[in-house]
Amino acid sequence: MAAKVGNRWIIAAAGVAVQLALGAVYAWSVFRKPLSEEFDTEVSSVNLAFTLTIVFLGIAAYFGGLWMARVGPRKVATAAGILYGVGVILASFSSSSLVLLYLTYGVIAGTGIGLGYIVPIATLIKWFPDKRGVITGIAVAGFGAGALVTAPIAKRLISSVGVFETFAIMGVFYIVVVVAAAQLLRNPPEGYKPAGWEPPAKDESEQAERDFEFREALRSWQWFALWALLFLNVTAGIALITEAAPMTEEIAGASAAAAATLVGVIAIFNGAGRFLWAALSDVIGRRWVFLALFLTQAVVFFVMPNATSYGFFAVLACIVLLCYGGGFGTMPAFTADYFGSTHVGRIYGLMLTAWSAGGIAGPLLISQVRDATGEYDGALYAIAVMLLVASVIPFIVHPPKAMTGAVPGAEAGDADAAGERRRFTREREVTRR
Repeated sequence: MAAKVGNRWIIAAAGVAVQLALGAVYAWSVFRKPLSEEFDTEVSSVNLAFTLTIVFLGIAAYFGGLWMARVGPRKVATAAGILYGVGVILASFSSSSLVLLYLTYGVIAGTGIGLGYIVPIATLIKWFPDKRGVITGIAVAGFGAGALVTAPIAKRLISSVGVFETFAIMGVFYIVVVVAAAQLLRNPPEGYKPAGWEPPAKDESEQAERDFEFREALRSWQWFALWALLFLNVTAGIALITEAAPMTEEIAGASAAAAATLVGVIAIFNGAGRFLWAALSDVIGRRWVFLALFLTQAVVFFVMPNATSYGFFAVLACIVLLCYGGGFGTMPAFTADYFGSTHVGRIYGLMLTAWSAGGIAGPLLISQVRDATGEYDGALYAIAVMLLVASVIPFIVHPPKAMTGAVPGAEAGDADAAGERRRFTREREVTRR
């Protein structure tokens, strides 16, 4: 079957290209300082644009999963690229209005990113059932590495043509890349398996017995536990991403150029972490990866206020982004383990609202502490404590069990599944009698 459906690695490459362009949003800290100067306003006011981007990203990812189930990945990714690029282009007209920046870069571009983000993840999980952890790591590694290319280019463009003109140029680039790559994305045939591969026996301590329906997954406490894991990891990492450049200047005493360079460097670790931790999770399990992520970051955030040399601060920042990326790389496979891959686009799409919530909590915490105290120390210590306490969650979470009345494979609107549900109900009534 594999020979008839084409080379799945070409589809994987297209998914990574989509994610690279969408992940350029992580170069935000390069824009933050010039935007603060242009608008002559405080840090938290400018960072609200980035916060809105992440909020609408998480919300739109859910609707992207729903829409993709109806029309397939190509159309959703194409629409995402257009919406994302147009939003960034329109941000170039916001020089006289912060509100316009919020609406364009925050709402419109963020919605485009969210619609597109879920597409490669949900698509590649179906193409690579034999490499679930690795492929989800690859699928999101491009997103994490997006700022690697964008940060230095944006920095040079801002210096030469200005920050708003840079938005216009980058927006056109995003449209071209995402729309072109989207044309290669498609779902595998129903029941697809790679040649020569057979599903291994499931480990009930790490995987659910069957695929769960969307609504059924939401009735389990495990869905909320996974949501919390993602939210906490996002809150910690995105707090650093939001203020990476100015924090490097203030704590480590680096120059603006060196700080911008670090933004690009940590993007490498963001991308690498998505692949490395996801691959490791195939070996040691998803729960233990999240335990390691939380404990590692708790130590790093506690030490960071005292990292007054550029080299030491850079190492710590890279570790945080390695862990931040690891959460995104591991969670799609974690979700598929617990709820199955059939409806993972919708189930994980809604779970990405944790990204939205973390995108509010992290930047808000670090920006307001910085504005109130004039330094970052208090926020960094608070994040360290939060992660240390949250490390209990990986110890208690486990795969959900089949729920009473649930029927394997049942989904709203599926006539066969509906018939199976009715048969199951009749049998249950006979048993009761």
